[in-house]
Amino acid sequence: MEYQRHTLSNGIRIIHKPVKNQVAHCGVIINTGSRDEMENEQGIAHFIEHTIFKGTTKRKAFHILSRLENVGGELNAYTTKEETCIYASFLSPYYERSLELFADISLNSIFPKNEIEKEKEVVIDEINSYRDNPAEEIFDEIEDQVFAGHALGRNILGTKELVRGFSRQNIFRFIKRTFNTEETVICSVGDIDFNKLIKLSEKYFGKAKSNPRTFKRKNFSGYIPKTQAFNKGMYQAHCIIANEAYDRQDKKRASLVLLNNILGGPGLNTRLNMGIREKYGFCYNIESNYTQYSDTGIVSIYLGTDFDSLEKTIKLAHNELKKLRDRKLGSLQLQRAKQQMIGQIAISQESNVNELLAIGKSILAYDKVDSIEQVLKEIDEISAEQLLDVSNEIFDPNQLSLLIYNGQNT
Repeated sequence: MEYQRHTLSNGIRIIHKPVKNQVAHCGVIINTGSRDEMENEQGIAHFIEHTIFKGTTKRKAFHILSRLENVGGELNAYTTKEETCIYASFLSPYYERSLELFADISLNSIFPKNEIEKEKEVVIDEINSYRDNPAEEIFDEIEDQVFAGHALGRNILGTKELVRGFSRQNIFRFIKRTFNTEETVICSVGDIDFNKLIKLSEKYFGKAKSNPRTFKRKNFSGYIPKTQAFNKGMYQAHCIIANEAYDRQDKKRASLVLLNNILGGPGLNTRLNMGIREKYGFCYNIESNYTQYSDTGIVSIYLGTDFDSLEKTIKLAHNELKKLRDRKLGSLQLQRAKQQMIGQIAISQESNVNELLAIGKSILAYDKVDSIEQVLKEIDEISAEQLLDVSNEIFDPNQLSLLIYNGQNT
């Protein structure tokens, strides 16, 4: 069996992929993020990611950060709109050390008041840094535009005013409400007997009481296309064209993933890169992205260009979308697109860290992990007609939003 599964009595799920390697990877992913914040809690999920390492009932921050680093391991964490994750890479003999540390951090953090106050300044610096980077900021702003009035549209970092007001009580209240055992997954990729992994997980995480989720996420609805432009006074203009897209359960999801790959994915031979950057030299960076959430999604085309070339570049991008709406892919084009995507998936699986996060998120989202054979079968079954239908639905010009950061003062 490629993947091994178990569920603890308190609802915490375990997913493991055995790999004969001296380096192992393990993590804890919780199905909670910034979309689960109350309006006055904006930024607290990300703030917890920062402060959860600042002390437990038996460790100070130095001991937490040194526990794996002292044996050559690397401890990491991230927060998204729907996930909070703590994970690490380490030598295989240190599995128990890692799981014990994860449990101590996630179950016993005390969030010392003095550490909270120090970390507020760090997060505020992060907010300021982010605002100095328009190529990053515009991605958050387009989600605010597409998901207007909904928690999904909020910036993960929150605001400086709200961050300054966070207290220990705010943190503990959010954790109690959202860090639910049934919404927690322990994921592992490494060389350890699965029965031993279960015993260690039971030893350190089994003591956590079952606390089922008592709230339901509010689904997004009511998308309205909108065009906005802001004068940022920079040397370069930044632009995103976007639309609401399929959620991660939608049957059309796979077609849009392939379509996005053709349009502006990681390959250098994408239509946007070849038709705009390579042909005209207008953009240093042009790409498309498709992000899936539990109840919705967003597809976007980003481009950064000289201010004088902005209008022409946007027009060229729309021309590429029109081609996808008007022309069905030939059999050879479709086969090449599928083969490219299959190769990219295979290469990504060479990274055991990528595999770790992928299987953990898959259990959270679908309560299963598809084998590579199942993934390839799903790609193979996509037809040119399906891609054409999805193109006309998602890239309908009447449904596209536009956000522009002007590149110079006027």
